[in-house]
Parts: sequence; structure tokens; C-alpha cells
Amino acid sequence: MVNRVPFAARATAVILGAAILFFMLAPLAVVVGASLTAGQFLSFPPQGLSLRWYQAVLSSPAYLSAAWTSLQLAVLVMVAATVIGTPVAIALTRHRLPGSQIVAGLFLSPLILPTIIFGIGILIFFSLYADGPSLTALWLGHTVITLPYVIRTVIAVLEDSDPAVEEAVRTMGANWWQRYWHGILPQCYGGMAAGAFFAFNISFDEAVIALFLRTPELQTLPLKIYAELEFSPDPSVAAVSTVMIAMTVVLIVIIDRLLGLGRVTG
Repeated sequence: MVNRVPFAARATAVILGAAILFFMLAPLAVVVGASLTAGQFLSFPPQGLSLRWYQAVLSSPAYLSAAWTSLQLAVLVMVAATVIGTPVAIALTRHRLPGSQIVAGLFLSPLILPTIIFGIGILIFFSLYADGPSLTALWLGHTVITLPYVIRTVIAVLEDSDPAVEEAVRTMGANWWQRYWHGILPQCYGGMAAGAFFAFNISFDEAVIALFLRTPELQTLPLKIYAELEFSPDPSVAAVSTVMIAMTVVLIVIIDRLLGLGRVTG
């Protein structure tokens, strides 16, 4: 079948693939290279090789505090999005609910709604009916925008799952809760893991909503990077970005080892 594809089409596909791969990886290579510079300024190619900016980041209370805030927030968002999104996905795929299409559209709307509009809305809401910007508001905002990723990944896994498993559990006399716990939920693990990974990564990297809901004491790592770039750009921002890239790679490797990327991504 491959031999029947014209050579020109195969060559074009290879060139396009290589070009896309280059534009995806080149910015990352520039960031990593800039983080290793021995110079005082953010530049590429690096002026000598040094780990001084990694040492500067790891000894900076401001960077460490922002990273700790982002880590706590991302973990809370990951847990909330997974706990809420999984039952929603199960309900949408395993039950015929009145208005289910409308409900699905509402839960998935953050995928198409501009984040800046949602950020303005949640800022106004919390300013009118709560104490204004806070970690709770930021947690709720991030949970809302990450919910669609958990719902979509769990739905994708359930649509490809074997219905005979649930039928076998039911015919053995299991009640509704036992069917859910022993028949449906284990089949969701791959989608839950993928959704949790997306939720953690998106929350850790998100800056638009955090920009509206930050306080002088509440600063996430992306906002700290933006602030450094705006007022005193130096190679430390490249070092922090490289650490974030490494963290993402480690998470992908862990998921691949535990569950397999092919299973997780469907």
C-alpha cells in the first residue's frame, strides 16, 4: 500500500513533518541553550557554558515561593478536575440523561471560550460575592478550564472499552455501585491518568487567569517569569523554563512507564 503512494507525495509529507518538528523543537532548544550561558544577558547562542543561572534560580526565595505556589495549585486542580470530571464523563457515556448534549456542551465550553473572558468574569464574580482574588478563586478558575480535558479523555477511553466487562459484573448480581466500582471505574484509569496529567500541566503553566486573580502574596511561577521578562530579563528565566520542560518530560516518562502512552492517549 505504501509503495502505491507517489514519490512526490511521500517526499512532501516527509518535508512537512520535518518542518513541523523543527518549529516545535527549535524554540525549546533555544531556551535550553540560553539557560546555559555564562553571560549576564539572555542571548542565543550562549556566551560560554555555565550552570550559574540554575544555581541562581534554586537559591532565589522568590522563584522557589512561586514554584511552590504553582505546585500546590496544580495538585489541587488535578485532584478536583479528576474527581469531578470522571463521574461527568461516565454519566454522559453510560446514561441517557435529559439535556445531556446541553450539559456536555456546558462542561466542554472552556475549550472554545477565550480564557481572558473567563478570567475577567471570575474576577468580577469573586469581587462582588466573595473576598476578591485569592487562591480559592484561582483554584476554581483553573479547575473549570481543565475539566474538559479530563472529561474528553475519560469519554474517549469509555467509548473504546469492552461493554462485556460491565455486563459480566451485572450478571454476577452486582448492584449499581458495585458495577460502577468494579466494572466501569477500572476501565477509566487510562483516561483519568491522561486527564490528570493535562490538568496538572495546564494549571502549572496557566498565566492568563492567574494574572487576573493574583494578589501581592499570591504569585505563580509563570507570572514570576513574566515579571522578570518585563522588568529585568536575564538568563534565569531560561533556566526556570528549562526546569519546567524537564518536569514535563519526567511526567510523560512516568505515565509511559506506569500506563503506556499509547493506552493513555487512546
